[in-house]
Amino acid sequence: MMPRLLACLIGFLFLIGCESTEDTPSSPPVDHIKYFGFTLVDTYWDDPTDSETKNNYNDEVSDFSNMADILVVNPTDNIVDRMKAMESLQMKSILHLHELFFEIEGTNAPSGTDYRLRTDAQERWDMFLGINSLYVNQDLVQALYVGEEPTWNGISFTELKKVSDYVKLTIPDITVMVVEAYPALNDFQIPTSVDWVGFDHYFIKDPKNDGTFISELNILKSKLSEEQNLILIMDTHYIDFAHGDFGGIALDEMASVAKSYFELAKSEPRTIAIIGYFWPSGFDDVNAIGARHMPTAVREEYSRIGKEITKK
Repeated sequence: MMPRLLACLIGFLFLIGCESTEDTPSSPPVDHIKYFGFTLVDTYWDDPTDSETKNNYNDEVSDFSNMADILVVNPTDNIVDRMKAMESLQMKSILHLHELFFEIEGTNAPSGTDYRLRTDAQERWDMFLGINSLYVNQDLVQALYVGEEPTWNGISFTELKKVSDYVKLTIPDITVMVVEAYPALNDFQIPTSVDWVGFDHYFIKDPKNDGTFISELNILKSKLSEEQNLILIMDTHYIDFAHGDFGGIALDEMASVAKSYFELAKSEPRTIAIIGYFWPSGFDDVNAIGARHMPTAVREEYSRIGKEITKK
């Protein structure tokens, strides 16, 4: 009697388990997302909210990142050692080149800061290219960030195209990246020589299910060629009046914000990378909290997402 009842019970539990597995939706795959990292990692920014003098945060992000940014200001900047330092931690460099190619000319732009292409932009790039033997060292580079919110900052399509085309002419196999600001997406034009494209819109509590954010994402996607990939700019900073008062987001809810970005990235097969803005604190606003100073649970979520993508 007992063995038969036990056998029936085991069989019943087995059937329940099978039904439960079938009813539970599987998580979207993450294989198409290849890269994860943060901004302001090696950009001369010394976090004003701590007591130490530090402007390189490679050691803080390398366990769960495979890329990080380096700021380039002058054509004479030699960044080879900085790129190799990242490589030693299994990260590649995103070179922030906006200042190399563009300069401020006034305020007549949607952002209030109008940039124009430098008249000697090609010569500046050629000098930087030679000093850093960038053709030889291109394996240290993940992407060249050539235009920061170009339309929003008054950079014309012609100017942006001249830069991206020339960079591709000199190093054909390197990845060129551009990020636009969300208010300018309708007017944003993307040169075919750009490989990775994204936009930034912060203070959104649940981007995956936010109608406005998804509408903006669809506008950007409609402008991509078949060869171009999408990057998601994850909101990883916190400004009380912006995130709290305007966005209705509590500080400890930034973990769920990160999860929402990640789930959105997994559901978008063209997403190749997630970049968190930003790592150290005090940027954009003196009281801004960067990813490094988020509550423990939030930082653990960043680490979990990064490790799942990078396999570190």
